[in-house]
Amino acid sequence: HAHPVFMESRLQEFEQRILGRSYEEIAAHGGGILSTVRKVRAATQDEVIQAAIPRLWAFLKHGTTTLEAKSGYGLDLESEIKMLEAIRALNGLTPLELVPTFLGAHEIPPEYRDAPQGYVHTLVHTILPEVARRGLAEYCDAFVEPQFFDLAAADAVFLAARELGLKIRLHADQLSRSGATRLGVRLGAVSIDHLEQIGEEEIRLMARSSATAVLLPGSVYHLGRTLYPPARRLIDAGVPVALATDFNPGSSPVWNMQMILSLACTQMRMTPAEAVVAATMNGACALGRGDRCGSLEAGRQADVCILDVSDYREIPYYFGVNHCRMVFKHGRMIYQNDCAMDSTSPSHRA
Repeated sequence: HAHPVFMESRLQEFEQRILGRSYEEIAAHGGGILSTVRKVRAATQDEVIQAAIPRLWAFLKHGTTTLEAKSGYGLDLESEIKMLEAIRALNGLTPLELVPTFLGAHEIPPEYRDAPQGYVHTLVHTILPEVARRGLAEYCDAFVEPQFFDLAAADAVFLAARELGLKIRLHADQLSRSGATRLGVRLGAVSIDHLEQIGEEEIRLMARSSATAVLLPGSVYHLGRTLYPPARRLIDAGVPVALATDFNPGSSPVWNMQMILSLACTQMRMTPAEAVVAATMNGACALGRGDRCGSLEAGRQADVCILDVSDYREIPYYFGVNHCRMVFKHGRMIYQNDCAMDSTSPSHRA
């Protein structure tokens, strides 16, 4: 779960939240997602590509070799196609494997502010069919919240996407207990993400489904909130849990999965072993790639990162650190940090 293709950060909103304005308040006054949309619409496809390349290398240097890449900062036919075409091009410009997801249902664009159903109609009848015709996405996503896309709107988008051959994943129950988890289970979603507000009944529904719960503690941390997804309850109920960065310019500007593991352990009470599995095998399964990566086994594609730790529990224990020393993609070394560890390093070994 990541949004790595955009133009600029939203530093001013970070400062506004520190001073007391909420994510929802900022969005209601034209900030948030729509501020990024304006910048992406104004950029060329090449500018979008060039802006993304350093971020993708940052992921690789921290040990990530496969990453979902969502659109959703265009919100019209031309700009959504521009983003997805950029994602396709980026797959050949760095060793990082990008999995494309169409997120046209991310926000109501300003030109449809007074007629949101008109935008849903455009998504269903114009943008989605063109995305599918060009083969630009594997998945369709939606930000399902009453102030963004309500259940009826999301249902219409997902049904159209499924008919066009796209698999479903969704942002659910992040800001409110909206019923989005139920919708995802009913539609056979591959993953249901965020889940800060999920209730016990929805947890039981997920446990009886095939969906993976993708938890994103980085966004909770960066927004200064305290309600984290109930990882312990989900795991104990038998729901497969994955972890992801939710990398994006507004609510989770982090590409270090090692930091996400630390948040999972300290804030969601996952054990280090559970966090490692959630960040590797379960993440691969959530992206439909559990048969080729996510584990070290004969026949897999040998995507490997080497971490300079003496015990796997040191990964979340020493938080905010990049322990990664070497990264391999398809068995080929693509990154090496030759910086020698000094004697003050907590993981230094003679």
